[in-house]
Amino acid sequence: PTGIPATAISAGSDFSLALTSTGSVLAWGNNNSGSLGNGTFTNSSTPVAVSLPAGTTVTAVSAGYFYSLALTSTGSVLAWGYNASGQLGNGTTASSSTPVPVSLPNGTTATAISAGFHFSLALTSTGSVLAWGDNAKGELGNGTTANSSTPAAVSLHAGTSITAISANGLHSLALTSTGSVLAW
Repeated sequence: PTGIPATAISAGSDFSLALTSTGSVLAWGNNNSGSLGNGTFTNSSTPVAVSLPAGTTVTAVSAGYFYSLALTSTGSVLAWGYNASGQLGNGTTASSSTPVPVSLPNGTTATAISAGFHFSLALTSTGSVLAWGDNAKGELGNGTTANSSTPAAVSLHAGTSITAISANGLHSLALTSTGSVLAW
């Protein structure tokens, strides 16, 4: 929209996201799974507003495979779209065409997010990493191959502090405070 600059972008599978300077989110493209987060399943070739809860300010976005994540100014995480593997992190496998809160553990503040193929990551303010969704190839980094529809801790070595995360198709990377890189 005219007069609303974008501050961040993310490309998903057949759809796109833009974070605006006002903390709102715009989406466009394929919406068969509710990927646009506007309460419909209608595709859009122009940006439409994601239906964020009233009073929500978003600080980061990440688009995955027909689903999206948004980090809020309060350190909570919202998710919407496809959810067959629990990648929305709300304890269900039901897709949602509007943002739903990710069930972060009590007292957890997220500082970064990354959407993979059918799994999600969140970096916490304590330097730990949470993961949820598909785990057939060990994407959640917790030593199992069982899916999780709620965030679970990635099994980091004692004393490891993470500063950045990135999820891709079926694997993840984490940058440590000492400058090393972990992968799973």
